[in-house]
Amino acid sequence: MKFFVDTANLSQIIEAKELGILDGATTNPSLMAKEGVKGKNNIFKHYAAICDIVQNDVSAEVISTDFEGMIKEAEELVSISEHIVVKIPMIKDGIKAIRHLSDRGIKTNCTLVFSTGQAILAAKAGATYLSPFIGRINDITWDGIELIKEIAEVYSIQLYDTEILAASIRSPRQIVECAKYGADVVTSPLKSILGLLNHPLTDIGLEKFLDDHRNM
Repeated sequence: MKFFVDTANLSQIIEAKELGILDGATTNPSLMAKEGVKGKNNIFKHYAAICDIVQNDVSAEVISTDFEGMIKEAEELVSISEHIVVKIPMIKDGIKAIRHLSDRGIKTNCTLVFSTGQAILAAKAGATYLSPFIGRINDITWDGIELIKEIAEVYSIQLYDTEILAASIRSPRQIVECAKYGADVVTSPLKSILGLLNHPLTDIGLEKFLDDHRNM
């Protein structure tokens, strides 16, 4: 399973890369705003900086919700770097845009996915990645991990090439569950990824080894 970091913070992206586990990154307008990045030129420069660090797929989201607007934005975004993956919303014109871009060899990430039916449409349209929002599904008392499991089963049966990119990850445990039930990628805040390092028995064991070393 690939690990993407879900942030526009350059320091966190560098930290994830230095850890040796970074396969890509995802961003959105909210994450850009959180870093104080405003204005089209500054946003494009920031995307370029992220791509220079990651040197792999980086999802950049369109703002438009109509077909023509999404295509125009997508063409501008992919001009930034060969690593840009265009993030397209799961709406009717979004599916049309994904088909159009896919036919032209442009990678896409279908975002804001909350059902298996939506996942089937995205795969049929040729999306490179599909982003089911696990945390947001759990927020309305549905089971986000069960959705990952169901989509993975359908994709396996139908032999779809679209990769399941589990998004809206809230905890290290959800990363493990996504791996267990068939996600190809998880995109997560760095905090949740680093949380996989932690276990009390590791801390206890390390302290014991260090104590024994000091007493030698």
